[in-house]
Amino acid sequence: MAAPSKRGAASREPSERTGKRALLSWALFDWATQPFYTLVVTFLFAPYFVNGFMADPAQGSSLWAYATGIAELIAAGLAPVLGAIADAGHPRKPWIAGFSVLLVVGLSGLWLAVPGQIELMPVVLLAFGLATIGAELATVFTNAMMPSLVSNHRLGTLSGFGWALGYVGGLVSLALIASLVVADPSTGKTLLGLHPIVPLDPATREGDRLVGPFSAVWYLVFVLPLFLFTPDRPSKPLERRAVTASLTQLARSVRDLVHHHGQVALFLVARMLYADGLGAVFAFGGIYAATVFGWGAAELGLFGIILTIAGTFGAALGGLFDDRSGSKAVIVWTLCLFIAAALGVLSVDRDHVLFMLPVDAKVPGSAPFSSTGEQVYLAFAILIGLASGPVQSSSRTLLARMCPPDKTTEFFGFFSFSGKITAFAAPLAIGAVTAATGSQRLGIAASLFFLTAGLLLLLRVRPSASNSSSP
Repeated sequence: MAAPSKRGAASREPSERTGKRALLSWALFDWATQPFYTLVVTFLFAPYFVNGFMADPAQGSSLWAYATGIAELIAAGLAPVLGAIADAGHPRKPWIAGFSVLLVVGLSGLWLAVPGQIELMPVVLLAFGLATIGAELATVFTNAMMPSLVSNHRLGTLSGFGWALGYVGGLVSLALIASLVVADPSTGKTLLGLHPIVPLDPATREGDRLVGPFSAVWYLVFVLPLFLFTPDRPSKPLERRAVTASLTQLARSVRDLVHHHGQVALFLVARMLYADGLGAVFAFGGIYAATVFGWGAAELGLFGIILTIAGTFGAALGGLFDDRSGSKAVIVWTLCLFIAAALGVLSVDRDHVLFMLPVDAKVPGSAPFSSTGEQVYLAFAILIGLASGPVQSSSRTLLARMCPPDKTTEFFGFFSFSGKITAFAAPLAIGAVTAATGSQRLGIAASLFFLTAGLLLLLRVRPSASNSSSP
């Protein structure tokens, strides 16, 4: 085992004196960014873009997928480069501020998605792409601050607290928007059966379009404590030779990662696979429920709130178990739970649960979650929510514990890269299987391959051996 460098030891020493206000301010970044993922990417704006803004839903879905994939690929390509530059010793906050500008500008641009004005489609997709790049790359630098804030044995608690706070932020923002602002175009009323609290034009879908600017304002308000109260590395002059050296080193970083940090590389490949599976289950789980039960905006909004609550509790509990049992153990057990729950979800159709047990089909117009099939589906979905938080939270904690202190930002760049570079793999597999079999259920089942493959690789990861050799 290589001895820790003096630089690494020094970087850890101030973490014990980081105050609670600084740690809370760091965790509020997850609270600040979560509405982008909850409101824009998953539950509200994306469905509006596909079914409301675009005249052809199939074309809208395809364009949204392409915009997502291109933006994530750009972010994945830039993350290791920018991480190498930041690891030259410069502060992380300026990078977070720069990418925050992209996020806010992109979110604000979603207001332009006026129904019928299809000529604005490229601008709206560009705005979404900028927001995606901004959110992903700001997160890389925020994650890389963790080891300088708390000691190694407290990383799990801090990470879990951040994820839990993010889930709460998503829940609160979704509840506010779905209950008080966004109305069903057929009824003109919100999830609570109320008229929107602000005068919005339903004909131009102003409620749906307001999701972007709302998320931008939310982010600006709640990211400020990070800049004001969380400590960063001291500023130093930007030396061109240091940046050049970092970029030159980047070309050797992948070889170094494989040859000298093989366990980290193995973990990143495992994480790439199971992250693809997780993303696919969440992306297509709501679509499958809408197909089977005929859920509309009200049911899907309530479904999202329930899953967000489950994820909040899961992330918080996962952080506690992380520090007691270890990051890898938490990921392994919660991945097993996630896979079992995903199988349970797929065991439900219109008139069967657990693949073969007959139940009465949902009566059209009945109350949400009133049929047996819906209740079983919801129970398994809650287990998915409980498991997903610890998987994601403990993944970044495991990397923070495995990587050398002087390569933290660079390796978190690879972490982002591993989570995005194959983001299209699982959806493409689902599409191919669905087309070949004509079964949406069998198509979504393809995500289980990615989850299982990631789990099997993770079992081979030895965190204690991650620094057994030096570059």
